[in-house]
Amino acid sequence: MGMVKKKSEEKPKFRSIVHAVQAGIFVERMYRKSFHMVGLAYPEAVIVTLKDVDKWSFDVFSLNEASGEHSLKFMIYELFTRYDLINRFKIPVSCLIAFAEALEVGYSKHKNPYHNLIHAADVTQTVHYIMLHTGIMHWLTELEILAMVFAAAIHDYEHTGTTNNFHIQTRSDVAILYNDRSVLENHHVSAAYRLMQEEEMNVLVNLTKDDWRDLRNLVIEMVLSTDMSGHFQQIKNIRNSLQQPDGIDRAKTMSLILHAADISHPAKSWQLHHRWTMALMEEFFRQGDKEAELGLPFSPLCDRKSTMVAQSQIGFIDFIVEPTFSLLTDSTEKIIVPLIEEASKTETSSYGPSRRSNMKGTMNEGTYSPDYSLGSVDLKSFKNNLVDIIQQNKERWKELAAQGESDLHRNSEELVNTEEKHAETHS
Repeated sequence: MGMVKKKSEEKPKFRSIVHAVQAGIFVERMYRKSFHMVGLAYPEAVIVTLKDVDKWSFDVFSLNEASGEHSLKFMIYELFTRYDLINRFKIPVSCLIAFAEALEVGYSKHKNPYHNLIHAADVTQTVHYIMLHTGIMHWLTELEILAMVFAAAIHDYEHTGTTNNFHIQTRSDVAILYNDRSVLENHHVSAAYRLMQEEEMNVLVNLTKDDWRDLRNLVIEMVLSTDMSGHFQQIKNIRNSLQQPDGIDRAKTMSLILHAADISHPAKSWQLHHRWTMALMEEFFRQGDKEAELGLPFSPLCDRKSTMVAQSQIGFIDFIVEPTFSLLTDSTEKIIVPLIEEASKTETSSYGPSRRSNMKGTMNEGTYSPDYSLGSVDLKSFKNNLVDIIQQNKERWKELAAQGESDLHRNSEELVNTEEKHAETHS
């Protein structure tokens, strides 16, 4: 795009021209079906569901149905197109499609109710929503945007539907291979990179050596940060760094975005949240069934007969989800507010107007293309929306708990311990 590559250690200055170009193509491409004929042909029903891809209320289950259970492939292709990553990093379209299809096969390997390709598509869309609506995409470099979307897409590749602790207790091959440390997360990255050793799936074939290495470092750090056993430490570290004058570590911010997206379903509409919860509980219970067969004690929330679903969700929201999203909004605010102020100062410069005109909402084939400039970022409504939905979902669980679960008196210390274990497999 005629831009000089920035060294990653430099604080990126305004990169809005790049983003102006991207935002200009953002929505219109979706409605120009002919564009997609080069690579992936979009069925009509897929085009319809993807019109909502910029919304928090996006229904990934509808996309999965519309695409004949290929929601991940279409999500990857759509976002690589929208962020202009295919052109920018000279990604061969045939490789991208082959890689996305191979990812789908790996996600379907263990027939998991929860950790499957729909979850991967959901997390990828949620990462996109966060980047877009917090304005973080204006702070990230193009390579970092590639890393975000890529890491989200592969973050649970070949998940076994069992927890790290189950692997450790059963001394599985992967537990032995990775010395009991972030067993699954290490496998997700390693197995996804192994796919790219095949020439026809090597989406990163045209990256420079430096870009390839930087991307790999970011992807490894992000995916390993989805291991819930490090959750409290991760939150504490980022909280502390917000108090420091020298700003926020880029990779840690990106890791927080992926982690938040990974555990975001309690912040989605009740219909989506409830559906995800039931899928997750079924996955837990299947692990419990295996534990019973092997004569192992039940892991938390894995016993079909005694698990209190509503109560566990309330605890998960209180101890894990709310603090994570609160930290996410605080972090993005600290990063983006100064950028917005800088943008308003430069609006009168020669480079300001071009940004403004490119970023304005436009009509494309009768469809309104929204304004995604920094000036349009509304962090307050981003935050309020999340807080409201989480609160509503918590109230619904409380009602359900009151109706059907009598033994709700557990002390909070026990609950925290349970939630930390429970959280492990939300990743």
